[in-house]
Amino acid sequence: MSKTNNIVFKSLHIVAWVIFVGLCIEVGGLIVNFIFSLYKPEFIQNLYQKVDLSEMYERSKWAFFSMYSFILVIAILKSVLFYVVIRLVGKIDLSKPFNSFVSRQISQISYYTLSIGLLSYIARQSAKNLVHRGFVTDNLNQFWADSQAFILMAAVIYVIATIFKKGIDIQNENDLTV
Repeated sequence: MSKTNNIVFKSLHIVAWVIFVGLCIEVGGLIVNFIFSLYKPEFIQNLYQKVDLSEMYERSKWAFFSMYSFILVIAILKSVLFYVVIRLVGKIDLSKPFNSFVSRQISQISYYTLSIGLLSYIARQSAKNLVHRGFVTDNLNQFWADSQAFILMAAVIYVIATIFKKGIDIQNENDLTV
């Protein structure tokens, strides 16, 4: 492996860790917001991202719990996605990249990405439905604004995973014939 590739992969590993830590902090902040919104709603304006759904909680607990569940699940899935990316970048061997571990990790990345995209789309449509019922959901759009991008990215990653699976089959076939 050339020195340039080694530097690029180390840089990617560091960037993936930074994003993972940031996403974990976001999940922690959202969980703290959730707990405070239930017990001390007057402190919400001072907390992380100022996600104040206290009015929604007072009007409809079902709407509050469904929207916050979407927010938390999407944030957790993004954290798990980058954990899988960290494992992949940390353990990939560029001298022999076509192995079952890499193929499984890339497939997992595509599944998590698709899950995030679909859940984001469903959450966005649910929020639009709540707007028609008089709820204010403008501050929630930041959590699922990129649903189509995740769905498209999942398709591209799935194609790459399929190519890796085919590469493994070809490599195993070549190993048997030699």
